[in-house]
Amino acid sequence: MLRIATRGVQLFRSPQTFSTQWQYISKHWVYTSSTSGTSVLPVFRKALQYQDNVALTDEHGEHTYGHIHKLSGHLAWLMQNVLGEDSVQQRIAFLCPNDVSYVITQWATWMAGHIAVPLCPKHPSSELEYFVRDSEASIIVTTSDLTNKIKPILSGQQVIVLEDFFFKPSTSGEDQDTPLVDLGSSSGDNTTRLKYGRDNEFYSASDALIIYTSGTTGRPKGVVLSHKNVLSQMSCLRQAWGWTSGDAILHCLPLHHVHGIINALLCPLYVGARVVMLPQFSAPAVWSQLLSLDTPVHSRVNLFMAVPTMYVKLIEEHKNKLIKNARMQEYVKSVCTQNIRLMVSGSAALPEPIFEQWQQITGHTLLERYGMTEIGMALSNPLKGTRKPGFVGSPLPGVEVCIAKFVPGNDKYEVLCHGNSQGTEVMSEGDTESGELLVRGPNVFKEYWKNSQATLKEFTQDGWFKTGDTAQYTDGAYKILGRTSVDIIKSGGFKISALDVERHLLAHPNIVDVAVVGIPDITWGQKVAAVVEVSGDENLDPLELRKWGQERMPHYQVPSVIVSVTNPLPRNNMGKVNKKNILKEFFPETASVP
Repeated sequence: MLRIATRGVQLFRSPQTFSTQWQYISKHWVYTSSTSGTSVLPVFRKALQYQDNVALTDEHGEHTYGHIHKLSGHLAWLMQNVLGEDSVQQRIAFLCPNDVSYVITQWATWMAGHIAVPLCPKHPSSELEYFVRDSEASIIVTTSDLTNKIKPILSGQQVIVLEDFFFKPSTSGEDQDTPLVDLGSSSGDNTTRLKYGRDNEFYSASDALIIYTSGTTGRPKGVVLSHKNVLSQMSCLRQAWGWTSGDAILHCLPLHHVHGIINALLCPLYVGARVVMLPQFSAPAVWSQLLSLDTPVHSRVNLFMAVPTMYVKLIEEHKNKLIKNARMQEYVKSVCTQNIRLMVSGSAALPEPIFEQWQQITGHTLLERYGMTEIGMALSNPLKGTRKPGFVGSPLPGVEVCIAKFVPGNDKYEVLCHGNSQGTEVMSEGDTESGELLVRGPNVFKEYWKNSQATLKEFTQDGWFKTGDTAQYTDGAYKILGRTSVDIIKSGGFKISALDVERHLLAHPNIVDVAVVGIPDITWGQKVAAVVEVSGDENLDPLELRKWGQERMPHYQVPSVIVSVTNPLPRNNMGKVNKKNILKEFFPETASVP
């Protein structure tokens, strides 16, 4: 059923106490938070309300809430046998595929009162080893197929390998009148306790997740999310996007980022909905699910979330395989509009041409939203109402934002606009100029793991989290112009959004993908440079492209340096391009320029 690798368990000290300044910020937000004083009901306890409902459909079959709950209790008991019955808040790292094993391990970790550290099977061993060592994980949970990824990175952790027992689908009536775990009388009261987890007060004051950032500005940092943070993020999305137990979401996202973990997995499981989980993204498989091909009516999906790169691949698949005639095109559009209530894009900027093409193909206006690991989701276009391409809507319920202009060299700032879900106040007449987006509220993370200095650096003295993104409030909605450090190009006195330039260039018929960066220049400060992926064997003349660009964007936005490539631009599995790597690879001469 299950085996344990015999390695010694190492217990580690808690992270160092934060400075007085951070203690003040923490206390301030406990006091002002809308969720302070309320009990936290973990997702696995909510599952008891939906015992017989199907929670998850994966490559192994269908799994009810009761079935997953029972197996999670078994695994939680095993964790406590390894760590000690009274042990809490140990880090449990897990390397599981996109299937029921992931959910069982996540729930078991929380039932036992520990902190989940999800790992990505596609990461190289060096990355996995860094996450395990940095989080000071006491246990690693994995599956037989992935043990080869674990062996090279072990440094004293216990390893729990899940066997076939944990993958079997639910069978009719199997969870009725069945003990949570069949462990014999020796388990005693611990079995009963783990069935429900710790008490509500424990979850109200404890941590749930450590999710590592993508590390674009240095080594990845562990973002600590408390159970209160997770509850806040689920609650605001439930309200904003209208989640109900009747929903069924198609899940093909990585499960080590907020997008895949909270938006597409915990939100539906918290309300008793169904998750149809693919082992990985596949354009043909996604289209099969969206069009209900070979899918029983009761398990057809009505929600879909993806990153822009996935939508690009789906559009390519539609063009190459699904467009046979006008009748087929109409069928695709009809099925999508009738069966699917919401499609969402996030984790990277959505190019306007993709927005428009998807609308033509499916009839759906993609809902764009804005979030990051440290804050979950902060801004969203409306579920019902106008969604404008390139904009990310307004603050979600319970979230407070402002756009600020900082005084160089210190923490003082001028507020350009300030808003919440009830509206936004602009401090000057007309639209605001651009500034850094600041966020605060119960959704904002607790700390960076073992890095109090980095935590303090990312907050203002009065408790705002500095996102590092440049934003603008215009025409009644927020627009993200890009990362302040790499996506805002200052050239000849103009402040240029690299994302805006990319949106324009992607409208060119021969450009498949593009990354725009600023490179140092003694005359202009920075020059606008573009690395463009061209389609097929097409030749793209830089002079012709600049002439094309001058007809569509301000002269100062037109790239003065253009590099054409035929291979895909390097992106991570969330569809993001690392602009600093682009500079190193294509403009190495800039590496020595401060």
